[in-house]
Amino acid sequence: MIIDVNVSLSRWPFRRLPCDELPRLIEKLRDCGVTEAWAGSFDGVLHKDIGGVNARLIDDCRKSRPGLLRPFGSVNPTLPDWREDLRRCHEDYRMPGIRLHPAYHGYRLDDPVFAELLTQAQRRGLIVQLVVRIEDPRMQHPLMRVPDVDTKPLPGLLAARPELSLVLLGALQTVRGEAITQLIRAGEVYFEISMLEGVGGISSLLGRVPGDRILFGSHCPFFVLESATFKLQESRLLPARANAITHQNARRLLTGVAAT
Repeated sequence: MIIDVNVSLSRWPFRRLPCDELPRLIEKLRDCGVTEAWAGSFDGVLHKDIGGVNARLIDDCRKSRPGLLRPFGSVNPTLPDWREDLRRCHEDYRMPGIRLHPAYHGYRLDDPVFAELLTQAQRRGLIVQLVVRIEDPRMQHPLMRVPDVDTKPLPGLLAARPELSLVLLGALQTVRGEAITQLIRAGEVYFEISMLEGVGGISSLLGRVPGDRILFGSHCPFFVLESATFKLQESRLLPARANAITHQNARRLLTGVAAT
């Protein structure tokens, strides 16, 4: 059983990807043993009509077998109707969480509107997925240079919101060392493995991050899904540890959402 917490639907605006068509993506998930995928939308990165983005996301997730694609809607707090988008994600679409793209939406984590968004998400019991990086800066289009998100304000924000569950996507090339330690101490923060590099990467990560704070994430279809599954194999994890990372930690997060 694998729960992939970092999958995206629709198309990346700068190039075609091998599995950016929904039937092919569903086939790839099935072939790699993914039983559930937390799905955002690439449209949420640049589109201004976030309401339309989330409506299409819901529609696409319903086209798969029940339970395979679990939608995480986009919210852009720089837009005037972001509170309504958040309400719809929670009340109308019954999503378990939201996905945020601060670097592409043009706000910093010390912006007061971001703090308000986290407060409202905590009040609603929503998981917050924060995208730190989508694409290596060296590969970005020359007219679309997007820096990694500066996560320094996060420990203080988490400490003030102890009931908030935060999942950092694409963070392990940027957030390292003492920054990881501070985040773990501050609150309920989780890391997924899509951008983890190096031989025995997960085993090394376990020396810095508790096993119950690591999630399986592939960043598919931007990355090939097999890259993430190989990280599990080459780290030679004990079955109990592998089960926690592949699905038990994510399932516990969802259970907490259902209880709110």
